[in-house]
Amino acid sequence: MIEVTANLTNQFLIAMPGLEDPFFSKTVTYLCQHNEEGALGIIINRPSDLTVGDVLEQMGITSSKDEFAQMPVYFGGPVQPERGFVLHEAGREWNSTLKISQTLALTTSRDILEALSLGEGPSHMLLALGYAGWGKGQLEAEIGQNSWLNTEAEQSIIFNRPAALRWRAAAEQLGIDIGLLTMQPGHG
Repeated sequence: MIEVTANLTNQFLIAMPGLEDPFFSKTVTYLCQHNEEGALGIIINRPSDLTVGDVLEQMGITSSKDEFAQMPVYFGGPVQPERGFVLHEAGREWNSTLKISQTLALTTSRDILEALSLGEGPSHMLLALGYAGWGKGQLEAEIGQNSWLNTEAEQSIIFNRPAALRWRAAAEQLGIDIGLLTMQPGHG
């Protein structure tokens, strides 16, 4: 088993082209927490068919901000897909917030959605259902098997880049054209 040599919190996990797992193929996962017990991340480039307005309606919250209500809800990962996670700029503390870095936080409480629906929340956010989780040593083993690349997270990729471009953009931070990589040796 590969030992944890670095804390990958606040980094992107970039799926290698050969990773064929249907949940993670061509994904970028933002790691919110990584320690000796495992890791938790949010996939940032898989918009679902739901909008924020759909989720608010299910929760009985009315939004006065149409632009907010039309934002896509993301598939954050296969663990607890019924649970909402708001990845957002750090600042105000909410009822259930994990501060990830000086600039980013993850909140799971209703109060942030209520504030956002009134235009009073963080200016940049991403709502995801579910999360990606790894048990003790699992992520390190997958990195050792060349399933993932990792690099420092860049907020502009999360909040400003179209979802379809985030996988390539994250890899470009490493100077890599991800479309040219393969996990398979060449065959004649």
